[in-house]
Amino acid sequence: MNPALRFLILTDHRDHTDQNSLYALAPRLAADPRCAVLHIASRGLPANAAFFDARALTQVQCAVVGQGFAYQPAGEVFTHNTFPAALADYDVVWMRLPHPASEAFLLRVEAAAQANAQLIINRPSGLLETGNKAYLRHFAEFCPPLALVQSPAEVYAFAERFAAVLKPLYAHGGNGIVKILNGSAEEDGQTFPLATWLARRTAQLRNEGYLAMKFLDRVTEGDKRILVVNGKVLGASLRLPPPDGWLCNVAQGGRSVPAEIDAVEQKMIDVIAPLLLAKGVVFFGMDTLVGDDGQRVLSELNTLSIGGFPQAEAQSGRPILQQAIDELFNYCYANR
Repeated sequence: MNPALRFLILTDHRDHTDQNSLYALAPRLAADPRCAVLHIASRGLPANAAFFDARALTQVQCAVVGQGFAYQPAGEVFTHNTFPAALADYDVVWMRLPHPASEAFLLRVEAAAQANAQLIINRPSGLLETGNKAYLRHFAEFCPPLALVQSPAEVYAFAERFAAVLKPLYAHGGNGIVKILNGSAEEDGQTFPLATWLARRTAQLRNEGYLAMKFLDRVTEGDKRILVVNGKVLGASLRLPPPDGWLCNVAQGGRSVPAEIDAVEQKMIDVIAPLLLAKGVVFFGMDTLVGDDGQRVLSELNTLSIGGFPQAEAQSGRPILQQAIDELFNYCYANR
C-alpha cells in the first residue's frame, strides 16, 4: 500500500483572484486520505523574501491548507497563523508560481529537492524551458507561421509576410500582446505607427525577444484551453473575446463556455504531453485557435500556474478536480 504523502505548495497570492484554481485544487488535495499534510508558502509574504530570492532555502513560512482554505482579497490564509518549516520536511513540492519566477530560485529549489530525494510537480528546469513562449517552435508543425524576433528588422520582415501578433516570451493572461497590421502596432487598446512602437521596444527585442505569430482572421471563434494532467486530458473550455475585441483571455474581458477537444487537438497532445512529462511538467494548459483552413492550431502552452479547473468542472459536470488530484497521486506514486 502506498504511504500518505506530505505536500508543500509554493505560490504567490498577491495577484490571485477568486477564479484561481488553487482555491479549488488545494482543499481537494488536503481532504484526500493519500495526503498526510498540505502546507502552502507564498512569495508574497515578506518573511519569505530570503527563501524566494534563493538566498536561504533552509526555512520557509507556511500555512496549513484545510477545508476552510478559500480566496480572501487580503490573503489572510497565507499571512495569518504561519510557522517555519524546512523544505526537506516534505515528500512533494508543487510549483504554482506565476511569472516572474527567478531562474536562480527555481534551479536552487530543484537542486535541493534532488538532494532530499523529493518529487517536484512541474519541475523548475522544465518550467524554465517550456515557460518561454519560444518553446512553441519545437511544435511548429501544429502552429500558425511563427518566429522568434529580436530586432526591428526581424519584426519588419515577419510583418511583410503576415498580419502578426507579437507575444512577450514570459507574459501571461494576454498581457503585452501586440497586433501588427498595415504598418501599425496595437497594444493595450492603443495604436501607434509600427516605427514608433519599435523605437520604444528595441531594448526589449534585443534583450528578450518576442514570439511573432501570424494573426488568424478566425480568432474570434474562440481560444480553447485544454487542461492536461499526467498526460491525460481532463477538460476544455472555449474562451470567446468581447464583442469589440480579439483577445480571448478572460483577464482581457473574454468569456468562457464548455468545449470538447477534437481529433486534431488529441494528436497534438499525444505528441506534446510525453515530452513535457519527461521534463517533469505534470500540469499544463494547451491553447488552440481556428486556423485559416478551419482546423485548430496550437497557439500557446502554459506550464506555470495553470488555471481553469473549477470552471471546466462547472461547465462539464464531470469531476475534473478529483480527476486532477487522482492523476497527481498517480504521477507521485509512479515516480517516487
